[in-house]
Amino acid sequence: RDWFRRFKSNDFELEDKERSGAPKKFQDKELEQLLDEDPSQTLSELGKILQVDESTVSKRLKGLGMIQKQEHWVPYELKPRDVERRFGTCELLLQRQKRKGFLMHPHRPQNQISMLLYAQRHDKVILLHDNARPHVAKPVKTYLETLKWEVLPHPLYSPDIAPSDFYLFRSMAHGLADRRFHSYEEAQKWIDSWIASKDMSFFRRGIHVLPERWSKVVESDGKYFH
Repeated sequence: RDWFRRFKSNDFELEDKERSGAPKKFQDKELEQLLDEDPSQTLSELGKILQVDESTVSKRLKGLGMIQKQEHWVPYELKPRDVERRFGTCELLLQRQKRKGFLMHPHRPQNQISMLLYAQRHDKVILLHDNARPHVAKPVKTYLETLKWEVLPHPLYSPDIAPSDFYLFRSMAHGLADRRFHSYEEAQKWIDSWIASKDMSFFRRGIHVLPERWSKVVESDGKYFH
């Protein structure tokens, strides 16, 4: 996502750039608010918004005890309430998994009646997204309710249990190694081609490992696992 945003703004350099001029001051709460809105923002993006150089942002993040995990800024040490939320949420998700399972039923329907039942049970959307502020805004919640989608709970500071972070973007990063793009369109074309090259089983794997990762969170008592 970082590369995509950079390319869209016509920034095709992979290295972060330093800013010139006297450093400006900002409040920690401004930085914290930006991370609440989108914890995946880069030093470059945060620096542009706060109008300071990247080294200043980096120092303040370090002072706040924030580190990068799965391309997200998260606390080096989770607060007790965050640990409890991770533990409790993953326990609930594991219980749901035992009751309902995910995606595909292990047995194929053998006749017309079972095929109809199969379609009724699985023709539903299950949405898992993080707690970035735009995702949990009231208009978004209201709209999702009209779609009647099932929205899975996701605890704060948990990119390690978000398939897009621990699986999809990590795989894409390997494909992007040593690549250079000269335009947004070129980058978009590569991303579209990369996604199209993956079959359904690739995306399914990233989802089907979720219960295993939820279990690791529970086994770690809500803390980050290795």
